Amino acid sequence: MTYTEASMDVLRQGGDELADATVAALFERGEVGTFNTLMRYVSTAGAPLPDRLPDVAREYLEATRVPPAWVDWEEMEKARLFFIDNNVHISTALSFASMPACYVVPHVAKLLSTTHGLKYPSKRMAETGQFTVYLMQPDAFEAGGRFVPAAQKVRLLHASIRHHLTHENRWDTEVLGTPICQEDMIGGQMFFSMLVLDSLHRLGIHMSVEGAEAYYYAWRVVGAMLGVDQDAVPETLDEARQYLDLYMVRHMGPSEEGVLLTGQLIDLYEEVVPGTLLDPIVSALIRYLVGDTCADWLAVPRTPWGTVVKTLPHLLGVLETIEDRSPLGAWALDRLGHLTSVLELSSLTRGRVMHYAIPEQLKKEYGISGTVPRTRRWTPPAATVSS
Repeated sequence: MTYTEASMDVLRQGGDELADATVAALFERGEVGTFNTLMRYVSTAGAPLPDRLPDVAREYLEATRVPPAWVDWEEMEKARLFFIDNNVHISTALSFASMPACYVVPHVAKLLSTTHGLKYPSKRMAETGQFTVYLMQPDAFEAGGRFVPAAQKVRLLHASIRHHLTHENRWDTEVLGTPICQEDMIGGQMFFSMLVLDSLHRLGIHMSVEGAEAYYYAWRVVGAMLGVDQDAVPETLDEARQYLDLYMVRHMGPSEEGVLLTGQLIDLYEEVVPGTLLDPIVSALIRYLVGDTCADWLAVPRTPWGTVVKTLPHLLGVLETIEDRSPLGAWALDRLGHLTSVLELSSLTRGRVMHYAIPEQLKKEYGISGTVPRTRRWTPPAATVSS
Protein backbone atom coordinates (compact mmCIF):
# COMPACT_ATOMS: atom_id res chain seq x y z
CA MET A 1 0.00 0.00 0.00
CA THR A 2 1.23 3.49 -0.88
CA TYR A 3 0.18 6.50 1.17
CA THR A 4 -0.25 9.98 -0.31
CA GLU A 5 -1.40 13.37 0.96
CA ALA A 6 -4.78 12.71 -0.66
CA SER A 7 -5.27 9.30 0.97
CA MET A 8 -4.23 10.73 4.35
CA ASP A 9 -6.74 13.57 3.92
CA VAL A 10 -9.51 10.98 3.57
CA LEU A 11 -8.39 9.24 6.76
CA ARG A 12 -8.39 12.65 8.46
CA GLN A 13 -12.18 12.80 8.22
CA GLY A 14 -13.02 9.30 9.47
CA GLY A 15 -14.03 8.36 13.02
CA ASP A 16 -15.32 5.09 14.51
CA GLU A 17 -18.95 4.54 13.52
CA LEU A 18 -19.79 1.83 16.08
CA ALA A 19 -18.20 3.49 19.11
CA ASP A 20 -19.42 6.96 18.09
CA ALA A 21 -23.03 5.76 17.82
CA THR A 22 -22.78 4.02 21.20
CA VAL A 23 -21.42 7.08 22.97
CA ALA A 24 -23.94 9.41 21.32
CA ALA A 25 -26.79 7.21 22.53
CA LEU A 26 -25.40 7.06 26.08
CA PHE A 27 -25.15 10.85 26.26
CA GLU A 28 -28.58 11.41 24.69
CA ARG A 29 -30.19 9.10 27.27
CA GLY A 30 -28.20 10.40 30.22
CA GLU A 31 -26.71 6.96 30.87
CA VAL A 32 -22.98 7.78 30.89
CA GLY A 33 -22.74 7.88 34.69
CA THR A 34 -24.54 4.55 35.02
CA PHE A 35 -22.26 2.99 32.42
CA ASN A 36 -19.06 4.22 34.10
CA THR A 37 -20.19 3.06 37.55
CA LEU A 38 -21.18 -0.42 36.42
CA MET A 39 -18.21 -0.95 34.13
CA ARG A 40 -15.76 -0.47 37.00
CA TYR A 41 -16.77 -3.99 37.98
CA VAL A 42 -16.23 -5.45 34.49
CA SER A 43 -12.47 -5.87 34.15
CA THR A 44 -12.02 -9.38 32.78
CA ALA A 45 -13.14 -11.03 29.55
CA GLY A 46 -16.08 -13.42 29.92
CA ALA A 47 -17.36 -11.78 33.10
CA PRO A 48 -21.16 -11.42 33.21
CA LEU A 49 -22.37 -7.95 32.34
CA PRO A 50 -24.28 -6.03 35.06
CA ASP A 51 -28.06 -6.25 34.88
CA ARG A 52 -28.60 -2.48 34.83
CA LEU A 53 -26.13 -1.87 32.00
CA PRO A 54 -27.74 0.30 29.26
CA ASP A 55 -28.88 -1.78 26.29
CA VAL A 56 -26.83 0.20 23.78
CA ALA A 57 -23.69 -0.43 25.84
CA ARG A 58 -24.51 -4.12 26.16
CA GLU A 59 -24.88 -4.39 22.38
CA TYR A 60 -21.54 -2.64 21.85
CA LEU A 61 -19.75 -4.89 24.34
CA GLU A 62 -21.21 -8.01 22.74
CA ALA A 63 -20.15 -6.83 19.26
CA THR A 64 -16.55 -6.10 20.33
CA ARG A 65 -15.86 -8.94 22.78
CA VAL A 66 -13.83 -11.12 20.40
CA PRO A 67 -10.70 -10.31 18.38
CA PRO A 68 -10.75 -10.31 14.55
CA ALA A 69 -11.08 -13.72 12.92
CA TRP A 70 -7.83 -13.14 11.00
CA VAL A 71 -5.59 -13.09 14.10
CA ASP A 72 -2.58 -15.43 13.83
CA TRP A 73 -2.15 -16.74 17.38
CA GLU A 74 1.34 -18.11 16.73
CA GLU A 75 2.42 -14.62 15.71
CA MET A 76 0.84 -13.19 18.85
CA GLU A 77 2.81 -15.67 20.97
CA LYS A 78 6.01 -14.55 19.25
CA ALA A 79 5.09 -10.98 20.14
CA ARG A 80 4.54 -11.94 23.76
CA LEU A 81 7.95 -13.62 23.96
CA PHE A 82 9.52 -10.57 22.31
CA PHE A 83 7.93 -8.38 24.98
CA ILE A 84 9.16 -10.63 27.80
CA ASP A 85 12.67 -10.50 26.37
CA ASN A 86 12.64 -6.71 25.99
CA ASN A 87 10.11 -5.44 28.53
CA VAL A 88 12.37 -2.85 30.16
CA HIS A 89 13.59 -1.54 26.80
CA ILE A 90 10.01 -1.37 25.46
CA SER A 91 8.85 0.49 28.59
CA THR A 92 11.74 2.92 28.11
CA ALA A 93 10.82 3.50 24.47
CA LEU A 94 7.13 4.02 25.29
CA SER A 95 7.97 6.48 28.06
CA PHE A 96 10.79 8.47 26.51
CA ALA A 97 10.04 8.28 22.78
CA SER A 98 6.42 7.34 22.02
CA MET A 99 4.79 9.71 24.49
CA PRO A 100 6.95 12.74 23.56
CA ALA A 101 6.27 11.93 19.89
CA CYS A 102 2.55 12.41 20.60
CA TYR A 103 3.36 15.86 22.01
CA VAL A 104 5.32 16.92 18.93
CA VAL A 105 2.09 16.71 16.88
CA PRO A 106 0.40 20.00 17.85
CA HIS A 107 -3.22 18.98 17.31
CA VAL A 108 -2.66 15.75 19.31
CA ALA A 109 -1.05 17.74 22.14
CA LYS A 110 -4.00 20.13 22.04
CA LEU A 111 -6.43 17.23 22.20
CA LEU A 112 -4.59 15.59 25.11
CA SER A 113 -4.98 18.78 27.11
CA THR A 114 -8.79 18.75 26.87
CA THR A 115 -9.80 16.18 29.48
CA HIS A 116 -9.38 16.23 33.24
CA GLY A 117 -8.18 12.63 33.29
CA LEU A 118 -5.60 13.05 30.55
CA LYS A 119 -4.14 16.16 32.18
CA TYR A 120 -2.05 14.16 34.59
CA PRO A 121 0.97 12.38 33.07
CA SER A 122 1.12 9.69 35.76
CA LYS A 123 -2.40 8.55 34.88
CA ARG A 124 -1.71 8.80 31.16
CA MET A 125 1.51 6.79 31.40
CA ALA A 126 0.01 4.30 33.85
CA GLU A 127 -2.89 3.61 31.51
CA THR A 128 -0.54 3.10 28.57
CA GLY A 129 1.74 0.79 30.57
CA GLN A 130 -1.15 -1.16 32.04
CA PHE A 131 -2.77 -1.55 28.61
CA THR A 132 0.48 -2.93 27.14
CA VAL A 133 0.97 -5.34 30.04
CA TYR A 134 -2.60 -6.61 29.63
CA LEU A 135 -1.96 -7.15 25.89
CA MET A 136 1.15 -9.22 26.49
CA GLN A 137 -0.32 -11.61 29.05
CA PRO A 138 -0.75 -15.27 27.94
CA ASP A 139 -4.51 -15.04 28.55
CA ALA A 140 -4.98 -11.60 26.97
CA PHE A 141 -7.86 -12.70 24.74
CA GLU A 142 -9.21 -15.55 26.86
CA ALA A 143 -11.85 -15.63 29.58
CA GLY A 144 -10.35 -13.97 32.64
CA GLY A 145 -7.95 -11.81 30.61
CA ARG A 146 -7.99 -8.05 31.15
CA PHE A 147 -7.01 -6.79 27.70
CA VAL A 148 -10.34 -7.04 25.85
CA PRO A 149 -12.40 -5.04 28.41
CA ALA A 150 -9.62 -2.44 28.53
CA ALA A 151 -9.64 -2.13 24.72
CA GLN A 152 -13.44 -1.82 24.69
CA LYS A 153 -13.30 1.01 27.23
CA VAL A 154 -10.43 2.85 25.51
CA ARG A 155 -12.38 2.75 22.24
CA LEU A 156 -15.36 4.39 23.96
CA LEU A 157 -13.05 6.91 25.64
CA HIS A 158 -11.82 8.01 22.21
CA ALA A 159 -15.39 8.24 20.92
CA SER A 160 -16.46 10.32 23.92
CA ILE A 161 -13.70 12.86 23.27
CA ARG A 162 -14.83 13.09 19.63
CA HIS A 163 -18.41 13.57 20.88
CA HIS A 164 -17.53 16.40 23.26
CA LEU A 165 -15.28 18.31 20.91
CA THR A 166 -17.60 18.16 17.90
CA HIS A 167 -20.92 18.66 19.71
CA GLU A 168 -19.64 21.55 21.81
CA ASN A 169 -18.02 23.28 18.81
CA ARG A 170 -14.63 23.22 20.49
CA TRP A 171 -12.71 21.73 17.61
CA ASP A 172 -12.10 23.16 14.12
CA THR A 173 -12.73 20.07 12.01
CA GLU A 174 -12.12 22.02 8.80
CA VAL A 175 -8.55 22.75 9.87
CA LEU A 176 -7.76 19.92 12.30
CA GLY A 177 -9.89 17.10 10.90
CA THR A 178 -12.08 14.81 12.98
CA PRO A 179 -10.67 14.56 16.53
CA ILE A 180 -8.98 11.19 17.06
CA CYS A 181 -9.58 10.45 13.40
CA GLN A 182 -8.47 7.35 11.52
CA GLU A 183 -5.23 9.07 10.47
CA ASP A 184 -4.38 9.85 14.10
CA MET A 185 -5.41 6.42 15.37
CA ILE A 186 -3.09 4.77 12.86
CA GLY A 187 -0.45 7.37 13.74
CA GLY A 188 -0.77 6.38 17.39
CA GLN A 189 -0.43 2.75 16.40
CA MET A 190 2.83 3.67 14.64
CA PHE A 191 4.11 5.53 17.73
CA PHE A 192 3.58 2.49 19.95
CA SER A 193 4.93 -0.04 17.46
CA MET A 194 7.23 1.29 14.73
CA LEU A 195 8.67 4.09 16.86
CA VAL A 196 9.29 1.67 19.74
CA LEU A 197 11.23 -0.61 17.39
CA ASP A 198 13.18 2.39 16.08
CA SER A 199 14.05 3.36 19.66
CA LEU A 200 15.17 -0.16 20.55
CA HIS A 201 17.41 -0.13 17.50
CA ARG A 202 18.83 3.25 18.52
CA LEU A 203 19.55 1.83 21.98
CA GLY A 204 21.49 -1.00 20.36
CA ILE A 205 19.05 -3.75 21.33
CA HIS A 206 19.39 -6.92 19.27
CA MET A 207 16.03 -7.75 17.67
CA SER A 208 15.41 -10.62 15.33
CA VAL A 209 13.40 -9.93 12.19
CA GLU A 210 10.75 -12.37 13.45
CA GLY A 211 10.50 -10.62 16.82
CA ALA A 212 10.19 -7.13 15.35
CA GLU A 213 7.56 -8.25 12.85
CA ALA A 214 5.58 -10.04 15.56
CA TYR A 215 5.61 -7.00 17.85
CA TYR A 216 4.31 -4.82 15.02
CA TYR A 217 1.67 -7.46 14.22
CA ALA A 218 0.41 -7.38 17.82
CA TRP A 219 -0.23 -3.64 17.51
CA ARG A 220 -2.12 -4.23 14.27
CA VAL A 221 -4.42 -6.46 16.31
CA VAL A 222 -4.68 -3.70 18.92
CA GLY A 223 -5.65 -1.22 16.21
CA ALA A 224 -8.40 -3.53 15.00
CA MET A 225 -9.75 -3.82 18.56
CA LEU A 226 -9.72 -0.01 18.88
CA GLY A 227 -11.75 0.59 15.73
CA VAL A 228 -9.02 1.33 13.20
CA ASP A 229 -9.99 0.81 9.56
CA GLN A 230 -8.01 -2.29 8.61
CA ASP A 231 -8.13 -1.46 4.91
CA ALA A 232 -5.98 1.59 5.66
CA VAL A 233 -3.46 0.12 8.12
CA PRO A 234 0.12 -0.59 6.97
CA GLU A 235 0.55 -4.36 6.80
CA THR A 236 4.34 -4.48 6.76
CA LEU A 237 7.12 -2.60 8.52
CA ASP A 238 8.16 -1.02 5.21
CA GLU A 239 4.63 0.35 4.77
CA ALA A 240 4.64 1.43 8.41
CA ARG A 241 7.83 3.41 7.80
CA GLN A 242 6.24 5.23 4.88
CA TYR A 243 3.10 6.01 6.87
CA LEU A 244 4.97 7.25 9.95
CA ASP A 245 7.31 9.43 7.88
CA LEU A 246 4.44 11.02 5.97
CA TYR A 247 2.33 11.47 9.10
CA MET A 248 5.14 13.25 10.95
CA VAL A 249 6.07 15.45 7.98
CA ARG A 250 2.40 16.46 7.67
CA HIS A 251 1.86 17.33 11.30
CA MET A 252 4.89 17.61 13.56
CA GLY A 253 5.93 20.97 14.96
CA PRO A 254 6.14 23.09 18.11
CA SER A 255 3.19 24.02 20.32
CA GLU A 256 2.59 25.47 23.78
CA GLU A 257 0.59 22.38 24.72
CA GLY A 258 3.43 20.11 23.62
CA VAL A 259 5.89 22.01 25.81
CA LEU A 260 3.52 21.90 28.78
CA LEU A 261 2.83 18.17 28.49
CA THR A 262 6.51 17.35 28.03
CA GLY A 263 7.40 19.38 31.10
CA GLN A 264 4.83 17.42 33.10
CA LEU A 265 6.26 14.16 31.80
CA ILE A 266 9.83 15.10 32.71
CA ASP A 267 8.76 16.20 36.20
CA LEU A 268 6.93 12.90 36.67
CA TYR A 269 9.92 10.76 35.78
CA GLU A 270 12.30 12.87 37.82
CA GLU A 271 10.04 12.05 40.77
CA VAL A 272 10.13 8.33 39.93
CA VAL A 273 13.95 8.26 39.65
CA PRO A 274 15.39 7.99 43.20
CA GLY A 275 17.21 11.09 44.45
CA THR A 276 18.11 14.09 42.30
CA LEU A 277 21.56 13.19 40.93
CA LEU A 278 20.11 11.18 38.04
CA ASP A 279 17.26 13.59 37.24
CA PRO A 280 19.04 15.10 34.17
CA ILE A 281 19.22 11.66 32.54
CA VAL A 282 15.45 11.85 31.92
CA SER A 283 15.78 14.86 29.62
CA ALA A 284 18.93 13.44 28.05
CA LEU A 285 17.22 10.16 27.18
CA ILE A 286 14.20 11.90 25.62
CA ARG A 287 16.51 14.11 23.56
CA TYR A 288 18.58 11.09 22.46
CA LEU A 289 15.52 9.10 21.32
CA VAL A 290 13.44 11.82 19.63
CA GLY A 291 16.32 13.89 18.24
CA ASP A 292 17.39 17.47 18.83
CA THR A 293 14.85 19.13 16.54
CA CYS A 294 11.82 17.56 18.21
CA ALA A 295 13.40 17.95 21.65
CA ASP A 296 13.91 21.67 21.02
CA TRP A 297 10.28 22.03 19.95
CA LEU A 298 9.26 20.38 23.22
CA ALA A 299 11.71 22.54 25.24
CA VAL A 300 13.52 19.45 26.57
CA PRO A 301 16.52 20.77 28.54
CA ARG A 302 20.03 20.03 27.32
CA THR A 303 22.12 18.40 30.05
CA PRO A 304 25.69 17.09 30.41
CA TRP A 305 24.18 13.60 30.64
CA GLY A 306 23.64 13.63 26.89
CA THR A 307 27.13 12.23 26.39
CA VAL A 308 26.54 9.50 28.98
CA VAL A 309 23.26 8.45 27.37
CA LYS A 310 25.05 7.89 24.06
CA THR A 311 27.03 5.08 25.73
CA LEU A 312 23.85 3.12 26.47
CA PRO A 313 24.01 0.98 23.30
CA HIS A 314 27.46 -0.28 24.36
CA LEU A 315 26.31 -1.03 27.92
CA LEU A 316 23.18 -2.81 26.73
CA GLY A 317 25.31 -4.77 24.25
CA VAL A 318 27.42 -6.06 27.15
CA LEU A 319 24.28 -7.14 29.01
CA GLU A 320 22.97 -8.93 25.92
CA THR A 321 26.28 -10.81 25.63
CA ILE A 322 25.90 -11.99 29.23
CA GLU A 323 22.33 -13.03 28.47
CA ASP A 324 23.37 -15.01 25.38
CA ARG A 325 26.25 -16.85 27.03
CA SER A 326 24.67 -17.75 30.34
CA PRO A 327 21.24 -19.35 30.87
CA LEU A 328 21.41 -18.19 34.47
CA GLY A 329 22.30 -14.68 33.32
CA ALA A 330 19.40 -14.72 30.86
CA TRP A 331 17.00 -15.78 33.61
CA ALA A 332 18.33 -13.14 36.00
CA LEU A 333 18.09 -10.32 33.45
CA ASP A 334 14.58 -11.32 32.37
CA ARG A 335 13.52 -11.47 36.01
CA LEU A 336 15.11 -8.09 36.72
CA GLY A 337 13.35 -6.66 33.69
CA HIS A 338 10.00 -7.98 34.89
CA LEU A 339 10.48 -6.60 38.39
CA THR A 340 11.61 -3.22 37.04
CA SER A 341 8.52 -2.95 34.84
CA VAL A 342 6.22 -3.94 37.68
CA LEU A 343 7.89 -1.41 40.00
CA GLU A 344 7.61 1.35 37.40
CA LEU A 345 3.93 0.61 36.76
CA SER A 346 3.25 0.38 40.50
CA SER A 347 4.87 3.77 41.12
CA LEU A 348 2.75 5.36 38.38
CA THR A 349 -0.53 3.82 39.54
CA ARG A 350 0.20 4.21 43.25
CA GLY A 351 -0.62 0.51 43.47
CA ARG A 352 -4.12 0.94 42.06
CA VAL A 353 -5.76 -0.51 38.95
CA MET A 354 -6.44 2.23 36.41
CA HIS A 355 -10.05 2.46 35.21
CA TYR A 356 -10.86 3.69 31.71
CA ALA A 357 -14.04 5.76 31.82
CA ILE A 358 -16.04 8.00 29.50
CA PRO A 359 -15.37 11.63 30.51
CA GLU A 360 -18.73 13.28 31.17
CA GLN A 361 -17.25 16.71 30.48
CA LEU A 362 -14.01 18.17 29.24
CA LYS A 363 -11.91 20.87 30.86
CA LYS A 364 -13.86 24.11 31.10
CA GLU A 365 -11.03 26.06 29.54
CA TYR A 366 -9.91 24.22 26.46
CA GLY A 367 -6.25 24.74 25.58
CA ILE A 368 -3.20 24.92 27.82
CA SER A 369 -3.99 23.97 31.36
CA GLY A 370 10.40 -17.02 26.89
CA THR A 371 12.92 -15.60 24.32
CA VAL A 372 12.82 -15.13 20.57
CA PRO A 373 15.90 -16.82 19.01
CA ARG A 374 18.72 -14.50 17.93
CA THR A 375 18.49 -15.08 14.20
CA ARG A 376 18.71 -12.32 11.60
CA ARG A 377 19.09 -8.97 13.31
CA TRP A 378 16.33 -6.50 12.44
CA THR A 379 17.24 -3.08 11.16
CA PRO A 380 14.64 -0.35 10.60
CA PRO A 381 13.36 0.34 7.09
CA ALA A 382 15.06 3.35 5.51
CA ALA A 383 13.40 6.73 5.71
CA THR A 384 11.06 7.50 2.85
CA VAL A 385 10.40 10.65 0.87
CA SER A 386 6.89 11.98 1.32
CA SER A 387 4.70 12.15 -1.74
